[in-house]
Amino acid sequence: MATADDLFDRARAASEKAYAPYSKFPVGAALLTEDGQVFTGANVENLAFPEGICAEGVAIGHMVMGGALKIRAAAVYAPRLALCPPCGGCRQKLAEFSDPDTKVYLCDDGGVRETVTIAELLPHAFATGEIG
Repeated sequence: MATADDLFDRARAASEKAYAPYSKFPVGAALLTEDGQVFTGANVENLAFPEGICAEGVAIGHMVMGGALKIRAAAVYAPRLALCPPCGGCRQKLAEFSDPDTKVYLCDDGGVRETVTIAELLPHAFATGEIG
């Protein structure tokens, strides 16, 4: 099973594949699923800002296409920022596939620097059980 450090390494490697020619702000994300798989993503910008895709959304897309629907832990890394928490939209995207106590590792070049939960990142997230 992947550790927090493994997720950091995968998120950092993913950030190197970011397409960020406009902001020069690459971001990488790595998601650990319940069955031990790790899915990664990097941000993909578009000249028609803000039509880009965040790293977390790319990783979630890979996860869903890979047949997984439950995030056990996530890591987010951006080389140009000490700690890069997910944006508001990505917090809700992560919450869609997580439990409130799912860990999110915020990383810098030295590794994991802070660990928070989905509930701490987004205390009043929409819950999938509330819809329908």
